[in-house]
Parts: sequence; structure tokens; C-alpha cells
Amino acid sequence: MIEVDTSSLRFVRIQQLMEWKKYNEAVDEAMQLIREQPEDPDAYALLGQINLLTEKYDHALHWSAEALKHDPDNALAWFVRSTVYYDMENWKELGDTLVNAMRVDPYESFYYFLQACLSNRTGKFAQGKDMILKALEFTPENALYLSLLSYNEALLRNFSESIVSANRALRLDVESELVYLHLAWAAEQRNDYDNYLLMLKNAIRLDPDNAQIRQEYLIGLQKNYLLYRIMLTPGNFLKKMKPWQILVSWIVLWALFKPLIIVFILLYIITHWVTKLLVHVKVFGWTRRR
Repeated sequence: MIEVDTSSLRFVRIQQLMEWKKYNEAVDEAMQLIREQPEDPDAYALLGQINLLTEKYDHALHWSAEALKHDPDNALAWFVRSTVYYDMENWKELGDTLVNAMRVDPYESFYYFLQACLSNRTGKFAQGKDMILKALEFTPENALYLSLLSYNEALLRNFSESIVSANRALRLDVESELVYLHLAWAAEQRNDYDNYLLMLKNAIRLDPDNAQIRQEYLIGLQKNYLLYRIMLTPGNFLKKMKPWQILVSWIVLWALFKPLIIVFILLYIITHWVTKLLVHVKVFGWTRRR
């Protein structure tokens, strides 16, 4: 009985350390818990969760796999693995993992958010909207989910609904860089480039070390130039077409307007690099190697 109580207290201690972001101490406690309870899958899954929070993804996958060896239906282990694959942008593994994760815990709203992201990546925007609406059935006041809904509505050209969802998200949370990132994408789809750049500025203010957000911000500054946006217009149309439609279109255009296509490609290349240089100077100033 004393041993069980000690383990329970250690679980609580680990959770507290995670909340305080004392991750090294949390790892030590979790390792001790595993030594005390080597057959407890929750101990391994908890260690996987700590490594997820510190972005040690290989370790997170290792310890979550150890948890699943002891309990193939361990909910926390599947949650850890799903989140790791999402963070790593390993979409194939994420899709496979979500099948088991949602079987074990069909009421976890975050899984529907992840499914929506997967659907959007393959151009299934209506399906993505259905998934995020499902997530909102479980947690209707989730700003991240509302920001993704705003993006999906914009992808589906439902601009009024996109703005409504964006406003709801901002009323709930103005301190999430991911909310701002999704709202930036939504604004871009609505051709609202002022708001697009504003959302990116807020995102990078909250998380200036995030590589994805930094890259998106630089692209946002580049797209702030009207000429560059004009050059991107054909590419935006191509994104909405199927591969065979793109191939046929290029063949027809090349046959009928070959000189104009060559001129456009040259203009695009020049515009891309000139605006990229202007953004670099604006953000970093003139620099040269010594």
C-alpha cells in the first residue's frame, strides 16, 4: 500500500514539475518512477510526454513505444506520438498513428484538429472543415480550433464566415502564436494582406525563435509588395487545379503563348529576388561578408 501511495505521489510531483517547466527534474523523477514501477505503462508514457515538451522527439517516440509495449491502448502514449509526428511534419506517420489514437480515445478533440490539418494538406478543404467542426463540438471555446476554422472557411471562399471565426478566436486568446499563424493564412486567402502581415507580426512577437514563423514572416513581407503578389497569381490558380489539368494547361499555354510565358518566367524570377533582397535589407540591413 505504501509503495502505491509513493508512486501516486511521484506522478503528482512529475505533473507539478512539468507545469513549472522544470523538465530536467521531471525526467529524473520519471526515471525513478520507471525503476520503481517497471511494468507501469503510464510511467513510460509520462516520460515520453516530458521529452515531447522539450522537443526531444526521438526520445519521446522511444518512451511512448515502451509504454505501448506494456499497454497497446495507452491513451497518453498515442497522444504523444500523434503530437510528435505533427510537430515533425511527418504526415504519413501521423495519418497512420491517428487511426489507433482515435480508436483508443475517440473523444480527444485534438485528434480531429490534426485530421483537419491532414485533409487541408491534400486539398480536401471541405473534409478539413468537417473535422475541425467536430473538434469544436468537444471544445467550442478553443481559439486554436477556431483559427483553423477561419482558415478553412477562407480556403472554401466563405470569407464572411472566416472573419467571424477569426474574431471569435481573438476574443478567446491573443497570446498564442499558433492562433495568429492560422489567422494570417486565413487573411492571405481572403486577399487581406494588411491583416495577413499584422497577424504574422503578432506571431513573431510571441515566438521570435520559431523557425516556421520567422520564415512565414519574411514571406509575408515579400508578399506585401504588390508586384510580387501579381506574379504569384498564376501559381495560386494552379494550386486549385488537379495535376493533369496543370499539365494540359502548360502544354496549351506553351504552344500558344511561348514568348509571353518566357517573359513572365523571367519577370517572376527578377521580382522574386528583388523583393527578397528588399525584405532582407528591411529586416537585417545591408550586410556583407568580410
